Amino acid sequence: MLMLKYPIGVQTFEEIRTGGFVYVDKTEHVYRLADGGKYYFLSRPRRFGKSLLLSTMEAYFKGRKELFEGLEIEGLEKEWAEYPVLRLDLGGASYHTREDLDNKLSQILAEWEAQYGVTSVYQTSATRFNEVISCVARHEGRKVVVLVDEYDKPITDSLGDEELLEYYRATLQGFFSVLKSQDDKIRFAFLTGVTKIGKLSVFSGLNNLKDISMLPAYSGICGITERELTERLAEGISNMAASNGITPEECLGRLREMYDGYHFSASSESVYNPFSLLNALQDKEFNDYWFETGTPSFLVSLIKNTSYDISALQGEEVDSSLLVSVNSAFANPIPLLYQSGYLTITGYDREVGLYRLDFPNREVKNGFLSFVLQYSTSSTVSGKTLIARLHRAVRDGRPEDMMKELEAFFARKNYQIQADEEKDFQYAVSTIFELLSEDVQTERQTSNGRIDVLMQTDRFVYILEIKVNESADAALRQIEEKGYARPFVNDGRRIFCIGVCFSTLTRRIEEWKVDKELK
Repeated sequence: MLMLKYPIGVQTFEEIRTGGFVYVDKTEHVYRLADGGKYYFLSRPRRFGKSLLLSTMEAYFKGRKELFEGLEIEGLEKEWAEYPVLRLDLGGASYHTREDLDNKLSQILAEWEAQYGVTSVYQTSATRFNEVISCVARHEGRKVVVLVDEYDKPITDSLGDEELLEYYRATLQGFFSVLKSQDDKIRFAFLTGVTKIGKLSVFSGLNNLKDISMLPAYSGICGITERELTERLAEGISNMAASNGITPEECLGRLREMYDGYHFSASSESVYNPFSLLNALQDKEFNDYWFETGTPSFLVSLIKNTSYDISALQGEEVDSSLLVSVNSAFANPIPLLYQSGYLTITGYDREVGLYRLDFPNREVKNGFLSFVLQYSTSSTVSGKTLIARLHRAVRDGRPEDMMKELEAFFARKNYQIQADEEKDFQYAVSTIFELLSEDVQTERQTSNGRIDVLMQTDRFVYILEIKVNESADAALRQIEEKGYARPFVNDGRRIFCIGVCFSTLTRRIEEWKVDKELK
């Protein structure tokens, strides 16, 4: 069995090319950018290959032709000119005080000054940056290439602290404005991050910055397309399939369900999360990898502070202005969740100019809902254990066992639903069921009303009506009087009607009843 060497955690182009790792060729994109423009910005989710892309650009602009042997760019580039490269990475650090950013910029500038023998008499980061570019261009006799990774890390770390956020914004704006004032000494500049901040923009001085984040031509510049997967990593799919006792076609289908589905424009092909995909191929397991690497601090702040109804995320429709920049993350979390990779484009209505959003795949959906459930409930119960038990009960048609698990979960002393309205309890229940990988709908519209929670399997239909400070009998009466079960009576599946009553005093399930008479 052929064992491919996957570059998991390897973000240096030279190491990948000399170390025998698998490389999915993105060099045609690099050449097209370098040949056709000067200033670019790209936003992509974390662990999506942005750092490797910048490392590839660095090797290209340094004229490392030997590293590109056999790649697409080899047949495109004729000159292989060498340029001095200034690479700035604001990731790998935490930003909670003014000094955190000041010290980080000063450290990077000091390294450049030492490397190129620059003696600066200036104090601010912007004036020192300006002096570095001038001296490097003069010393090397060539224009300078500037590559910036995770420019937005200070911004996202300070969301919720308006004073610190404004300081970071002003500092970075002044710093990056140097690129405009030194335009005659710049050959190429490429800046990346997870988010593009709108009214907080640090790029307001760079009016010639080209944002390629939503251009179909560059939708696959990071990540792995299905064509790249089947052509470049076919051996990995076969090995994984054999390990799991399934066919390569079945393996590809499961990989697609778990890790594919990212769309960065209305008409672009879908893209796999490269970090999760490569981990899965290496481990030969269909696990959740993206969330296991840690939850960004801004997501914790977002869930804690937003007044937005998180339950409305799936199927949300927005115009393009909301997708291209983040203004107030807590008032409307959609832009931040989209740019961070928790939501993706699943449809576009050209007539009215609205994009439809949803979770890109099963991995992100499971991870996000598990996080929301855990954070909003403060429960210490293992989410995976609860979901596994519920899944068995739902699969086997045991609604009483299902409800006992739910009742025990809500009864734990650490559990707290954050509000008292019926919709909040309904959302807590539906969030748990969403994690079962079943067909789950909330507020399902019928001719006589809305079903609170509807869950369907190939053998069973579960209809839940949730009441607050009433009775389970009242919930069952509503199901009967509104005819919620009527559309499913003749389809051959067994129907379970379940009335659930929550108490706003205890924040627990006070009573539940199951009507199993319908078959």
